[in-house]
Amino acid sequence: MRAGAIQIMAITEAGVADHVSGAWARGRGGAIVTANVDIVRAATRDPELAALVGRSELVVADGMPVVWAGRLAGVPIPERVTGASLVHSLSERAARDGRSVYLLGGDPGVPEAAAAALTGRYPELRIAGTDAPPYGFDGEPEARRDAAGRVLAARPDLVLVGLGFPRQERLILELRSALPAAWYLGCGAGIAMAAGQFSRAPRALQSVGGEWLHRLVLEPRRLAGRYLRDDAPFAVALLAGAVRSRFRRP
Repeated sequence: MRAGAIQIMAITEAGVADHVSGAWARGRGGAIVTANVDIVRAATRDPELAALVGRSELVVADGMPVVWAGRLAGVPIPERVTGASLVHSLSERAARDGRSVYLLGGDPGVPEAAAAALTGRYPELRIAGTDAPPYGFDGEPEARRDAAGRVLAARPDLVLVGLGFPRQERLILELRSALPAAWYLGCGAGIAMAAGQFSRAPRALQSVGGEWLHRLVLEPRRLAGRYLRDDAPFAVALLAGAVRSRFRRP
């Protein structure tokens, strides 16, 4: 399904875990982008970001407006697949397959807390390492090399990168060239959520596309402009475009 400038895959969360597990067995790595409205909007307005997203093996619908747009266009997107959920489902699959996980991103102590929560839930999970580099490290060549070097030295099978789009995707692209057999998930606030720093919305609110409102209440200063000024009008346009595309189809 085409959403703005990027292609969204019709795949379930379980399907993502199956795909990654099968790729591990064949010695193949890859990257996953969880495309919410904010990512679709940014990629649609910037060809460089669209190309960055397009270099990932899996691009899934993280955001109910993206799911609805697919359905309105006649493309059955089976479900919303969020970065926060994939942190758990991929960690569970890694534990089952004997694979290791590296957590990169978040405030000091947050990736360690997330690792503890994940190993508490999946006792067989192997943590290859954790890192909470300071904000803006990826803009400083030496700090960026150091952070990447720590990941490469740990040689994990799965790297959870929670830096926000597009910073996490740019770092993932760099890491993949040196560690191509690993899988990489750009998970935004997924590490912080796994650590309990932020809560997920109730399932009923998630199912009707209201998780953005829950996040807005938690972080109004940081998210109000993005959600209300930028993302909401784009989501309306995305849905309207999906309806038009369906009726234009022969």
